[in-house]
Amino acid sequence: MRHPSLTGTEVFFKAEDIIVSKTDLSGRITYANRTFLTVSEFTEAEVIGKPHSLIRHPDMPRCIFQLLWKTLQDGQEIFAYVVNRTHLGNHYWVFAHITPSIGKDGKIGGYHSNRRTPERAILEKTIIPLYRDLKQIEAASPEAGLQASSQRLHQVIREHGGDYGRFIFSL
Repeated sequence: MRHPSLTGTEVFFKAEDIIVSKTDLSGRITYANRTFLTVSEFTEAEVIGKPHSLIRHPDMPRCIFQLLWKTLQDGQEIFAYVVNRTHLGNHYWVFAHITPSIGKDGKIGGYHSNRRTPERAILEKTIIPLYRDLKQIEAASPEAGLQASSQRLHQVIREHGGDYGRFIFSL
């Protein structure tokens, strides 16, 4: 079932374009490049200072974001396939590379994300079916859904070599 504010229309960006954003520790946007603004259909004034979840698409499994945040808070980079929603209710897929930004004091001061166009075959064959499965697991039980979908994700990861990075780059 489609979310009422979504159009179901996918928008695309050029393979040579890179979507860039930076956030503070709490995930509030501190920088967004022109490509981010164009693809997301927001203005700079509409995104700066707002939570990055502003572009979160309801079809994204919560367990992916849980893994993403844990990895980043541990000071590690992460690569992930993400579907985002635009200001106008459209959606777009990205292959994201997110890194913690380390300050002069050696502590994490925020996060930096570069997003590129994903390979369509990987989305169609693996990511979209996996995310649909994870979302169904999460929807089945509001209390236990996140834990159950996380367990399912980790099962898939183990089947592909044992860690999330190997899984992503084995696709």
